[in-house]
Amino acid sequence: MEKIRLNDRTFKVMIPAEQIDLAVAKVAQKLNEDYKNAERPPIFVGVLCGAYVFLADLVRKVDFTNEITFMQVSSYKGTQSTGNVHQKLGIDFDITGRDIILVEDIVETGHSIEYMVEYLQTLNPNSVEVCTLFYKPEKHKYDREIKYVAMEIGNEFIVGYGLDYDQIGRNLRDIYVVDNE
Repeated sequence: MEKIRLNDRTFKVMIPAEQIDLAVAKVAQKLNEDYKNAERPPIFVGVLCGAYVFLADLVRKVDFTNEITFMQVSSYKGTQSTGNVHQKLGIDFDITGRDIILVEDIVETGHSIEYMVEYLQTLNPNSVEVCTLFYKPEKHKYDREIKYVAMEIGNEFIVGYGLDYDQIGRNLRDIYVVDNE
């Protein structure tokens, strides 16, 4: 099994790129069904920095017209969420009456998602739905439904495909997990 070293930790492959691609295609199909008759192009809001790879692959697999923009929040230090969400980049145009698809790399506790959805709702969109590559249901602390989930995982710390460990590893095609062996 392939292992890599990032900073002070060793990681091993947990989910190969081919499996990720199939999961992205499956969630894109669900989005295609739900938004095929949208009156106006839905707006994908990618959450920087982690969701950029997922968002790029996802929008190439949807077959409806759409727009793309980005938000940036942070709540992590190293491998742990601090629980405090700080917004670094927000929406700078009118989204009134628009359908918003908030695209996240991973939903764990839900602190960041709650913060972003509440922020977006103050801008009067028609709807806000969450689409995530990875979902950790055991850690989720909110009642909000995560409508579009590509994969559910356990409580492992993962890196790759846009997810980082202290800002490195985002470029990896596969998903890696800490190797404790």
